[in-house]
Amino acid sequence: MTRVEVDTPHGVARAELHSAAEGRAALLLGHGAGGGFDAEDLVCAARTATSSGVHVALVEQPYRVAGRRAPAPARQLDTCWLAVAEDLGQRWFPELPLIFGGRSSGARVACRTAEAGGASAVLCLAFPLHPPGKPDKDRGDELFGVEVPTLVVQGESDPFGEPEPSSQREVVLVPGDHSLRADTGAVSRAVSEWLGRVLRLLD
Repeated sequence: MTRVEVDTPHGVARAELHSAAEGRAALLLGHGAGGGFDAEDLVCAARTATSSGVHVALVEQPYRVAGRRAPAPARQLDTCWLAVAEDLGQRWFPELPLIFGGRSSGARVACRTAEAGGASAVLCLAFPLHPPGKPDKDRGDELFGVEVPTLVVQGESDPFGEPEPSSQREVVLVPGDHSLRADTGAVSRAVSEWLGRVLRLLD
């Protein structure tokens, strides 16, 4: 494991790099709005990806590096994410396909930036389709606009909603709520099976 810092237009971001024995792609994972990259589902996804032959970078946004809990505005999050993706892609993962991903707010960032960042696929853990109890405030456009293969792993009782699958988007429901802590084995299986299919497409 290697930790690196990346300068962005809105401060210093941090990435924790985990190398796979055979690096066939690189997965960048972003954290939720109020948490870090030690969330159980992110740790689980990172371990699963490296076991599947995919390098992983757990990305910490500048507001978290600076010690703030309140997230930065969406535009700043996206700008910082793209800066990190470009830097890591050149320095650590040259010529490898990049997969964007994250949990909750990090999943939204991954979706919004997938096209601009040239992502080959997107992994969403607990995508917050709408605020709890407010289905009218739908954020589906962020997810539904992604045109590359996408996996959404969602808790069966997640109060943030349940996205619909499509031809490009797989939705796997697992036991538990928005934290995805109830059955990390199910999370791991979903990520592993999906990565296997994605890697075959990328080969």
